[in-house]
Formats: sequence, C-alpha cells, structure tokens
Amino acid sequence: MPRTSRARWLVPVVLLLVWLGIGGTLGPYAGKLGEVATNDQASFLPRSAESTRVVDAQKAFQPDETLPVIVVWTADGGGDVTAHRTEATRAVAGLKGEPGTVGAASPALPSEDGEALQAVVQVEPGLGERLPDVLAHIREAAERVPDTRAQLAGPAASQADLSDAFSGIDGLLLGVALITVLVILLLVYRSVLLPLVIILGAVFALGLACAIVYALADRGIVRVDGQVQGILSILVIGAATDYALLLTARFREELARHPDRFGAARAALRASWGAVVASAATVALGLLALLLSDLTNNRALGPVGAIGIVCAVASTLTFLPAVLVLLGRAAYWPAGPVRADDPEGGHRVWHRVAGLVDRAPRRIWALCLAGLLACAAFWPSLESKGVPLDEIFVNDAPSVAAQETLARHFPGGSGNPAVIIADADRAAPVLAAARDTRGVASAAAVTASGRPGGGAPKVVDGRVRIDATLEAPADSDAAKEAVARLRTSVHAVPGADALVGGYTAQQYDTQRTAEHDRTLIVPVVLAIILVILTGLLRSLLLPVLLVATVALNFLATLGVSALVFRHVFGFSGTDASVPLYGFVFLVALGVDYNIFLMSRVRQESLRHGVRQGILRGLTATGGVITSAGVVLAATFAALGVIPLAFLVQIAFIVAFGVLLDTLVVRSLLVPALARDIGAAAWWPSRLARRTPGITEG
Repeated sequence: MPRTSRARWLVPVVLLLVWLGIGGTLGPYAGKLGEVATNDQASFLPRSAESTRVVDAQKAFQPDETLPVIVVWTADGGGDVTAHRTEATRAVAGLKGEPGTVGAASPALPSEDGEALQAVVQVEPGLGERLPDVLAHIREAAERVPDTRAQLAGPAASQADLSDAFSGIDGLLLGVALITVLVILLLVYRSVLLPLVIILGAVFALGLACAIVYALADRGIVRVDGQVQGILSILVIGAATDYALLLTARFREELARHPDRFGAARAALRASWGAVVASAATVALGLLALLLSDLTNNRALGPVGAIGIVCAVASTLTFLPAVLVLLGRAAYWPAGPVRADDPEGGHRVWHRVAGLVDRAPRRIWALCLAGLLACAAFWPSLESKGVPLDEIFVNDAPSVAAQETLARHFPGGSGNPAVIIADADRAAPVLAAARDTRGVASAAAVTASGRPGGGAPKVVDGRVRIDATLEAPADSDAAKEAVARLRTSVHAVPGADALVGGYTAQQYDTQRTAEHDRTLIVPVVLAIILVILTGLLRSLLLPVLLVATVALNFLATLGVSALVFRHVFGFSGTDASVPLYGFVFLVALGVDYNIFLMSRVRQESLRHGVRQGILRGLTATGGVITSAGVVLAATFAALGVIPLAFLVQIAFIVAFGVLLDTLVVRSLLVPALARDIGAAAWWPSRLARRTPGITEG
C-alpha cells in the first residue's frame, strides 16, 4: 500500500482509538454524577431575594444547621388521640442523641379538634444516603405509641422522597433513552451497524460531558442536582443523535456521488459542519443565557448543558467521520447510498410535500399559521405559580400524605412557619403587626430553648426571630398572598429592619424571580439566535421569519400544554421555571431544524436558483430532519420516567413542541413562506437577486 494511502487511514484510526480511550476511561462517570449532586432545595433559592437573606440570618439563631421532621399521630380509625400525648412525647424524646438527630425533640402538641398530635424532630442536614435510615428510625420510634398511626412530614421527609424519586436515575433514564433511540434508528435506517455507531458516539459524548461536569462539581465550580443530571443525559443523547443523523445522511448522499469514501467524507463534512456548529451554538449559548438568572438551579443548568452540547459536537465531527470512513458503504448495509434528487431513493414522500409547497405556498402557510395561532390562544391559561406539594410527585409520596394529614388537623402552615428576623428592641411592635396580618394564625418569638413562645425572646447580635404560622397550607396561593401582606405589615414598623422568609416566602420569591428571569432571558436568547442565523444564512429577513416561527411554535405548545396538564394530567399549574426551560429548549432546538433545512436550501439555491433550492432542500432534508425530531422528542419524553411533576411537564412540552416544529413549522410553514416570498427573503445576500443564467422555472 502506498505511503500516502496508509497516511490517509492513520487519521481515522487515531481518532477512533482516542474516542475508545475516552469511552473506556470516562464512560463510568455517566453513572457517578449522583455522587456530587445535591437535592437540597434550600440551596437553589434566588440569590438576592429577601427569603435568602433570612436563611443566612437564621444561622445565627441556630448555629448547628438542622432539617426538621414533623411527626404526626392520628388515632387508628379516627377519633380523639390526646390520651396518647405523654407516650408520643416520650417516644420522640428518646431519640435524643441517636445518630442523625440533633438536640431534643419538641413535646407532642394536640390539634384543636383533639384528633392529631404533632412533634418536631431535628436531623442533620447533610445526611445524604443516610437520611432514609434516620427517618426509618424516627418512624419506628413514633409507631411505638399504641393505637395510633404515625406519619412523617416536613422538609426532611420531602427531601427523602425527592432523593428516592431520583434514585437510579443514571441507569434507568439512560437505558430508556438509548433503547428508544436505537429502535427509532433501526426503523428509519433499516441498517445494522449505523444505529449502533450513532448510539456509541452519543454514549462517548455523554461520558466525556459527565466526566467534565463531575470534575467541576467536585471542586464547587458548578452545581448539579437530580433535575440537571437528568436533563444533561437527555440533552447529550438527543443532540448527539440529531447531529449524527445530519452528517450520516449527507455522507450517504456523497457516497452515491464519490466512489472514494475519503472524498465522500470530506464533502459531507464540508457541507454539514457549518449547520452542526451553528445549531450547537444556538443551544449552547441559549443555555448559557441562563447564567443571567437569579435562580441557582437555572444558573446550574446553563454551563452544564453547554458542556454537554460541546461534547456532542466534538463526537459528531471527529468520532463519527472516522468510523464512517473506516466502514464506508458497509455502515448502511443492507441499504446502499442514495442521491438526494433520486425520487425512488427514499425521498418520494418529501417530493410530494415539496410539490405541494410549490403549488400552493400561500394556502399552506395561512393554514399552518391559523392552526398555530389557535393553539397559542390557550397559552395565557397556563398557570406557572408553582406546583402544590400534593402535585410535586406524580406517584403517591409518604411525605405528601403526611402533610395532608397535618393540614386537616392543624393550621395550614403548621410545620412551615413564616420566619421573621427583626431588631430586638422593636420585637413587640413587629410581633403585634404579624399577629394582626390577615392570613396569620399565630406568631411568637423564638426563645432560648429554640422553640417559639414560653419565655423571653432569644437575642443574637441585637436581632430576634419570630415564627408566624399561616392559616393556609404553606404551598398555596393564599399562603403566598399572606406572606406578601406580612411583609408589608412588618416592613412598615419603624426601625425594625424586618425580613420575612421561610418556605412559603421562598416559593413566593422563586415565582417572582422566575417571572423576572423570563422577561430578561427570553429577549437575550432570541437575540443570540438571530445573530447566529444572520451570520449563517447571510440574510436579514429570513432569520427574523425563522425566529418568529419557532417563537410561535413555543406559544402554541404552551397553549396545548395548558389544556393537557389540566384536563389529562390533572396538574393545577407548572413550576415557575418550566416556561423558561421550555422556551430555551424549544426555541434553540427548534431553530436547529430550521438551520438544517435552510442551510441546505441556501446551498441548493446557489446552484439551482431560489425556487428549486427550496424544493431540493426540503426533499433532501425532510426525512433526516423528521427522524431527528422524532428521536429528540422520544429522548425528552424519557424524562417522564422520573415521577416528578417538573420533569414530566418539561418532557411533554419539549417532546410535543419538537414534533410540532418538525412536522408543521419546518416541513410546511417555513418552506411555504420562503417559497411565497421568493428571492426577497434572502435580502441582502446575492440570492435576493436572480443568479445569472439560472431560471426559476
């Protein structure tokens, strides 16, 4: 074999060996992110919110940070339970000094109706995997009270259920996503090797991304929780597969034109890398725009997601071409190379679609626009004020059932009081203002014992802490409104410098911060995408049209989601961050498919004229982009295996929105608009003027 021939084989072989090394050494990190992940929701509060300042101020009153567990007893079969108060108090008092618990538990207190008792046990906040065992020990002690039923509520119990929901996320989510993608690829390509190669490249990209994120999270540079962990896996698998589909489809075309596999690979890379990089840039920069958020979990997703996208691109543009060169035509066996302009080569459906767009463009875009606007009309009905506690978990969770029991017998805010920090010399008027606030059931200053009421207030650095129990459940809209009124009341006390925090205040601040984030980040993401499209397509009008269509697709998706969430899933609303996450994923990923389409249309238009360019571009990319959309929708739908409302909502919004964008916006609306506007859509590029010597037919 000539030396030049051997040298040509050296590059793909080296690239393959490098990626095999990456997969072998870094692949296990895809299952190790849980080691550096935290599901402590207190660490994901708005940075500058009043409730976050209260969290910091509370530490002075309780130097040893704790996590409360609320034990609630009810009589077997209902009825009076107060006769068991002494046994209940003794049961939790015996927990003092047990591993994982902190200090003495509060006495068991009866409800006004006498049908329930509650006591608070403090546990260490950083127990991690030990938390379920500690809670099991507390439950075992509480169940020793005769003739009663014991349940555990409060932040510690909720955190344990949250950790349980994310347990096994690495293997389960990755397995579901990969099997789904593999089945779709086998059906689409009817090839033996190619789906396995694409899956392998996606897994290598995920292993590299997880290793980088693990190293950064271990050093405290980025934060990872279960939600970010799950989204990273889905994002990398989906994006890597999408980019691979674009490149492999082009390589298949080029094999029909070039007898030499190296020439086909060079041509495929030359024609595809710009669209792949531009598409990845829209997603990565869109995710990085989340760094502008004041919510820590939003900022956490930004760099982690961007790292995943970069790794997906690196795998697509290095590992995949190397394997395709080494396999050649065998990659598509038993199928063979297909030219994009061959109507018998798998493009017959898209020839018909292109013909329909060519014959009646105005009618098509008008119908599509009307349908999308009709769906978008329901968008304002989507409530994004947070998810009630009883809807956080899709399946029944013990902490939710316990909280419901607690709410039936005690004031709605029991166990989750509003926390007021104020100057000690103004404690009396602040306490009076809190008690007089509508929606507050009771208020008392925390004493030296660490419990509210029953003595002189504990003073730390000239400040006192007052706990205000709300009448409404802590996660309800009524409770949030009560917190707003409470802040108005105590802020009005002269010289008190009062701050209001606690669980309900945190939910309220998170909701308001999410609303602010949307108004800030949405325009930034749209501007980023517009700049990238303008540079790629060398046009001003067409990028504006593309951004407008994907934005309309997003609003239509929210409209459909509002109906489905309420009438099918039974959700009363969404988490405050869901619309922003949906926007970033849908708009950035939706633009991906338009980039794939219009970059090919531009290439064809330069050779065949604008009209033929649209038809040829749609025919050539229709099948591969539709396959990519189905794959991405299926991978995001896999998030639904995690029984949390937040991820189920994200899964539906992105999966439905991607399919709507792929099948309607990219396949019909955008080509019909471009066909109807004609060459003017490419202004001010030279495509806006008829290319000399080429007829538009």
